Amino acid sequence: MSAEGKKTGIGPVVSSAHLAASGMPELSEVEYALTMANHAFQRWIVRCMDAAGAPGMAPLEVLILHLVNHRDRAKTLGDIRLVLHVEDAHLVSYAVRKLSERKLVVTARQGKEKAVEITEEGAALCARYAEVREALLVDLARENGFRPEEMSRLAALLRALSGSYDHAARAATTL
Repeated sequence: MSAEGKKTGIGPVVSSAHLAASGMPELSEVEYALTMANHAFQRWIVRCMDAAGAPGMAPLEVLILHLVNHRDRAKTLGDIRLVLHVEDAHLVSYAVRKLSERKLVVTARQGKEKAVEITEEGAALCARYAEVREALLVDLARENGFRPEEMSRLAALLRALSGSYDHAARAATTL
């Protein structure tokens, strides 16, 4: 049970009591927190991009734009799918096409695959996004007392948990 639940005498904060009634109810707490964090993160990146000057982008477009800008080198569609852990190639292709229409990325053939590169306009937008993020989110995280080492530990736990969900998903397909 979470510290909140212990203080109030109310059970853990979960979205599905029937799933929390298991050998590890804390996992249901994590799943609910992940659901809330995922939706909040997607709202944030879209609104931050709006504030940076590019309204109307979908969350996947924002993520792809930042990834393509990362280290200023071209990424293949396969690279993008792998890094962002997106199974559906169509989703990535559609998002890249929308970014290309906005002139934020350009595409070219790289062997048998399509490669995506950031444009100057796309890089400038990513820089503006970073400024807005620093002013609104990073400063707030510091004010809330989030310590860098705790954030790194949380990231490591989430990556490990992601691997557990992937493993369980593969096992579920064999049932």
